[in-house]
Amino acid sequence: MKLAAISIGAMLSILPISGYFGYAQYKPVNAQMGEGSPMQMQPSASDRSFRQIEQPLPIKVGVVLGGMTLIGAELWWFLGRKQQKQQATQSNGVQEVLVTVDGGYRPDRVVVNNGEPVRLSFHRLDSNSCLDEVLIPDFGISTRLPVGQTTTVEFTPTKVGEYAFTCGMRMFRGVIEVTAT
Repeated sequence: MKLAAISIGAMLSILPISGYFGYAQYKPVNAQMGEGSPMQMQPSASDRSFRQIEQPLPIKVGVVLGGMTLIGAELWWFLGRKQQKQQATQSNGVQEVLVTVDGGYRPDRVVVNNGEPVRLSFHRLDSNSCLDEVLIPDFGISTRLPVGQTTTVEFTPTKVGEYAFTCGMRMFRGVIEVTAT
């Protein structure tokens, strides 16, 4: 029984550790056989370097297609998504826009008039820690956004142009487009 356990352990210890990734390296293992005679299992000289392990075609195709799908999804997420644009509405001389924070900012492009006060209300639904705060560096704004609450920031743009607002990690972003009145 002891011999069987040692033999199984010795076989398992020389299995290719990285065989699933296409390459394997065999390592020598000391094993006890029977009455205390040590037996050293040594790889041959040709096995001391990595050797390629052929993978079945469906696995190769699956890995390539999976990788291409992930790359395509990332490109679409960061480059191909259409922006949602919203013009601010006037209320008592203040331009107002409600921005929903849920996996990003919706709308992610806000259009306001130059020289008029702006009130952006961020309603946060997403508990992702990346969206804990909103930064609008061009207006000196950095505000925490509690989950399930609406947080308001106010500023008055003085120059026409585009100004970014981002999450605290600068991964999610939107644009404030300031136009001439």
